[in-house]
Amino acid sequence: MKNIQEILKERILILDGAMGTMLQRYKFTEEDFRGERFKDWAHPLQGNNDLLSLTQPEAIADIHRQYFEAGADIVETNTFSSTTIAMADYHMEELVYELNYESARIAKKVADEFTAKEPHKPRFVAGSIGPTNKTASMSPDVNDPGYRAISFDELREAYKQQIEALLDGGSDILLVETVFDTLNAKAALFAIEEVKEERKIDVPIMVSGTITDASGRTLSGQTAEAFLISISHIPILSVGLNCALGASQLVPHLEVLSAKSDYAISAHPNAGLPNAFGEYDETPEQMAAQIKEYAEKQLVNIVGGCCGTTPEHIAAMLAIVKDHKPRGVNILEKVVL
Repeated sequence: MKNIQEILKERILILDGAMGTMLQRYKFTEEDFRGERFKDWAHPLQGNNDLLSLTQPEAIADIHRQYFEAGADIVETNTFSSTTIAMADYHMEELVYELNYESARIAKKVADEFTAKEPHKPRFVAGSIGPTNKTASMSPDVNDPGYRAISFDELREAYKQQIEALLDGGSDILLVETVFDTLNAKAALFAIEEVKEERKIDVPIMVSGTITDASGRTLSGQTAEAFLISISHIPILSVGLNCALGASQLVPHLEVLSAKSDYAISAHPNAGLPNAFGEYDETPEQMAAQIKEYAEKQLVNIVGGCCGTTPEHIAAMLAIVKDHKPRGVNILEKVVL
């Protein structure tokens, strides 16, 4: 089986689309989220999408399957909020290891099915590591700018627990994504390096930040170039941007990353900007037409979708980029999968 570095030099890889958008199609109720196991849980659980890996595992597997069928090379685990920090909202901190392990196991099982059918196109699982709902470099209280809701060490410990479970469950890659505070991302990257050293392993790392508005900065105030510099001390596979903006709005920021980085470049934007109802209106064809600019300018090595995207969006992207060469890369660390 080819390792992912070799494939990145040959073609643009396809990442999956949104998990939440697909789960909305199921219209799961509070009872569906609870399942039999959590039917007497004392707190509301609807909206805890990561829990569905335990209570509705077939739905999660089917979504992964749909993305692979659409042409995805990589699917993300259903673990965006599976840290003790984020799960505290549901009083489910003790379930974190199981959530990550089962989510990775489900995705890996589906990936292996597709790899077995198409050995020439191996499928990979990226363990999704979200930003949590707290920020380490900014105060949530405008009246107390020196206050922090969480410390670097608290984040590192929470991320380490998540990372260990994602790897135990079979993740091929670790994806630190939707980074709005680079200090949070640094805690995750530090934890990854700790686990790698303790286990004497290597694993490809993808990092994806999010530009929150037209200013071209992350929530914690960094430009795309500053974000890149802040994480460049870690040997990573790719750096990129996701969420917040639509595909066309990301172009100038991807141009900066592409010009300044030796890493592979990834992009998984939203299906446009949300409308007045918080929904995403861009059709697969509209979004793919914008992704075409990435390919024509050779800005990217990995493309996929974030909020509002579906397997139809992913299939349309593949149709656009499959005949284009990937951006040339000089990957610093060789990691054999």
